[in-house]
Amino acid sequence: MTWRRLRQAAACWLIAVGAVAATGCGRAPHPAVAWHDAHPLPADTLTFATAEIGTYGGRFVIAATNAPKTFNALMAGEQSSNDVNNLMYAGLAEFDNATQTLYPLLAKSWDVSADGLTYTWHLRHGARFSDGHPITSSDVMFMFELVYDDALSPSLRDLLTVDGQRFQVSAPDSYTVVTRLPGPHSLAVASIGSLRILPRHVLEPVYRRGLFASAYPVTTPPESLVTSGAFRLRRYVPGEKVVLERNPWWLGVDRDGQRLPYLDELVFLIVPDQNTAALKFQAGDVDALDNVKPEDYKTYIDGMDAGGYTLHDLGPSLNTSFLWFNLNRVRTAKVGRHVGDPIVALDKLHWFSNRGFRRAVSSAIDRDAIIRGPYFGEALKNWSAPSVGSRRWGELGITGVDYDPARANRILDSLGWLDRNRDGFREDDRGRTITFTLKTNSDNAVRVAIATLVRDDLQRVGIRCVPVPVDFNTLTTNLREDFQYEAILAGLGSAVPPEPGMYANFVTSGGLRHYWNVRQPKPETRAELELDQLYAQVRSASDDGARLAPWKHIVKIMNDECFVVWLPVQMLKIPIRNRFGNLQPTAVPHRVLWNIDRVFAKKRPARP
Repeated sequence: MTWRRLRQAAACWLIAVGAVAATGCGRAPHPAVAWHDAHPLPADTLTFATAEIGTYGGRFVIAATNAPKTFNALMAGEQSSNDVNNLMYAGLAEFDNATQTLYPLLAKSWDVSADGLTYTWHLRHGARFSDGHPITSSDVMFMFELVYDDALSPSLRDLLTVDGQRFQVSAPDSYTVVTRLPGPHSLAVASIGSLRILPRHVLEPVYRRGLFASAYPVTTPPESLVTSGAFRLRRYVPGEKVVLERNPWWLGVDRDGQRLPYLDELVFLIVPDQNTAALKFQAGDVDALDNVKPEDYKTYIDGMDAGGYTLHDLGPSLNTSFLWFNLNRVRTAKVGRHVGDPIVALDKLHWFSNRGFRRAVSSAIDRDAIIRGPYFGEALKNWSAPSVGSRRWGELGITGVDYDPARANRILDSLGWLDRNRDGFREDDRGRTITFTLKTNSDNAVRVAIATLVRDDLQRVGIRCVPVPVDFNTLTTNLREDFQYEAILAGLGSAVPPEPGMYANFVTSGGLRHYWNVRQPKPETRAELELDQLYAQVRSASDDGARLAPWKHIVKIMNDECFVVWLPVQMLKIPIRNRFGNLQPTAVPHRVLWNIDRVFAKKRPARP
């Protein structure tokens, strides 16, 4: 067996604020219920060398500002759904946030051919779905069929192709899967491991009827939702909570051979905003926060002793923040819309597609003021994804188009966009005021505050920017479905592992997260053609050293073109109460929950 350890990598988008981990310190404790393991352990268990041997019982509650939109792990695209689905479904391999290495999960091992193109996966004998049905190679084959279905076109497909060519997948027997790659892929294990396994025996009939895209909605009865991960659905109350419970057939065990997870329940408590989550923590109803506003850091530091918690300093966030302009075009003909038509009005497209305009916008934004203001000094400038939080890939010595209002004015003057009517805003060469709306998610107070500062900065160089906070679901729909926006302030959340090879969706012209102009049939600009070519080099390089030069070139092109206008990233500090064992918070998401299958509630000492 060849064991390949990979460094951090990334690619999944973030638009929602982070979840908030919690349990009820201030309310009556969850009654202890003795748990009896009624099922035999699989022949090939996965043993976790946890720091502590835990005890069964208790619950862990996560306060999330957005509800999941689907329990279909393959079709989910937003963080609120992924946070839940990543706990209910498992892949062949998984990433350990603490050691930053990959380990076998549903597969017990894998072999790699001498040419590096064929990966043979050996599945664990005895692994079962939450309904007791065996997990076999047919389930893996089914998932690859779904990934490569053009009618579904899930975003994960970009990671499971090489130069647009699909993997050849076969199953010699029930516990062996062979994946033959069309070319070198530096992150093949991480990419294949990111494919969560859903039950073929449940979903294939749905798929054959052409209904898979809408399968497993949030209205699915818990008894009908069959999962492959450490948890399964117990109940979902719309607008209130998602409750998970242990999968009684899960293959994970501690070093004493006890089946995991230890916890009876994992609850995603749906709250309206970050402020509500913070209030619950302050009241003692929440045990950990996955995302804290920098303005509150001092309060948490001062309250550690009395609150019985620790404020963990995780360093720079791996999530990025930026704004971009809508250059998207119609990809599917509709009534009154032809393929290739721009989504935004022609005058807006004229501005947004102008490299000088984008560079002027970037030059007008005072990032130091953003760090001092909404971030209260707890942020760093960032010019790439992965962010500066990635030790190897985020600190490349490359900077972008930073604050220089004089340069912004020179660029705009050179375009002939002047304030001819002296109303404080420039007009283009046809007399149209340079103005655009900037959407962001209203539940994220920091982003809303940043949008306001961006408005003020752009007004100083004669550009009218109108911030428009909208609810998360609206922003998600605008971003992924109808493209009804002019500009958006959001960002990318770090997928796992956080390193360049996982950024195909973002960098390449055909990617679903190439936000400013998604799913291009072919590169529509010379710069994007070059990005595609360079990314192919990144993906095919055999080691990090060979990938570094093309990746630095990609970052330089992105920054020269200002396809996205980079904004600072937050320094992460999160409070966690001291009553849970085996918690290991990390900057890699999910920051608190990544090893929740091994976490346990410590028994409180009896009162004298």
